[in-house]
Amino acid sequence: MQKVDSLVSARWVIPVEPEGTTLSHHTVAIRDGRIIDCLPTAQAEQQYQADRHQQLATHALIPGLVNAHTHNAMSLMRGLADDLPLMTWLQDHIWPAEGKHVSADFVHDGAELAMAEMLRGGTTCFSDMYFFPEVTGRLADRVGMRAVLGMIVIDMPTPYGSGPEDYLDKGLALHDAWRNHPHISTVFAPHAPYTVSPQWLERIRVLADQLDTRIHMHVHETAGEVMESVATTGQRPLERLDRLGLLNPSLIAVHMTQLNSDELDRIAETGVHVVHCPESNLKLASGFCPVHEMQHRGINVAIGTDGAASNNDLDLLGEVRTAALLAKAASGNAAALPAHRALRMATLDGARALGLDEEIGSLTPGKYADLCAIDLSGLESEPLYNPVSQLVYTSQRDKVSHVWVAGRLLLNERRLTTLDEADILARTRAWQARIAPEAPHD
Repeated sequence: MQKVDSLVSARWVIPVEPEGTTLSHHTVAIRDGRIIDCLPTAQAEQQYQADRHQQLATHALIPGLVNAHTHNAMSLMRGLADDLPLMTWLQDHIWPAEGKHVSADFVHDGAELAMAEMLRGGTTCFSDMYFFPEVTGRLADRVGMRAVLGMIVIDMPTPYGSGPEDYLDKGLALHDAWRNHPHISTVFAPHAPYTVSPQWLERIRVLADQLDTRIHMHVHETAGEVMESVATTGQRPLERLDRLGLLNPSLIAVHMTQLNSDELDRIAETGVHVVHCPESNLKLASGFCPVHEMQHRGINVAIGTDGAASNNDLDLLGEVRTAALLAKAASGNAAALPAHRALRMATLDGARALGLDEEIGSLTPGKYADLCAIDLSGLESEPLYNPVSQLVYTSQRDKVSHVWVAGRLLLNERRLTTLDEADILARTRAWQARIAPEAPHD
């Protein structure tokens, strides 16, 4: 018998590729943090000997979920300023609160809260855009999560930096610090076309080309953003980015709710990746990302939660359900985004947007063993005719029982193995008392 580190057997294994595949009574074999085989359980028990054999008789085993857009530390602002449009929310509430409270300690505690929440919801990889990314990187390394750290750039000074030159210097140092890490990587993260001047966007494009690094940016988030750009520059934001040479496969464009047919064609032609954040867009009344039209054109669309301050959770499984339902309603086509395609958006398509699809996103031999087990038993989940449909339309994150990153068990029977839940809650409540002393926090 062949020796492996661990075997994970499940009632259903959903590898994501080939698309639409569901494997009954299968086992994933793991060695040195990677998947070496996926085969029928009876065969696996004859072929492999493992130190650990996790048997999940009522579960579906899927790739770990990929949250392609987050602002992790903003978890400490969850519910701070609800029911407001984007610019009022940002300018009158969020930016002032950040100016007063953001620090390395704030980012550490907020990111730790976010990572705990994401792991308990099945997310194994996140792409983060926020200040003090070096703090988030060190924390992700300790916790064991896979992370893509945004090298933030914005025209205005913040507690993190004095201006674009300072942000870029810190970003390049961040890139150098993590460039050889197996689980942590970096992308340039200019905030948006309306907060980063053209000369700095050009500089970022040149640096991204030199470093072979992607660019992660909010683009066409609201109608107001587009109208203001036309009024001040005579161009829509995408046109400006195109003229600056930023529309290419290195661009990860987040939100993209305001698009015409020509822009959709241009996005497809240039290979831009899109991150859809349906619940944040709904809550802020920002608009609807035309997912069905994008996928019809072959555009890669991933899913992100955005930050917990505007969502108000980091529940990617819930985001998948919302994305599937919203695509049907927005397009008038009930078949617009089937369950298996929605699941792929939160796994393989997310990995592809981040440039990680050779390493994660599907249960394919050779890839890292980033896995999520979801219990499909119980009266809320039965009868069960199609496991993938059940995952997307019925399952909730409290059914996530186990999570592995590179074969390391980070959630075991819903217990976090590398994070202290009681300590996280205590520090979160202390921040609540500082940020909004009048709010209840007992």
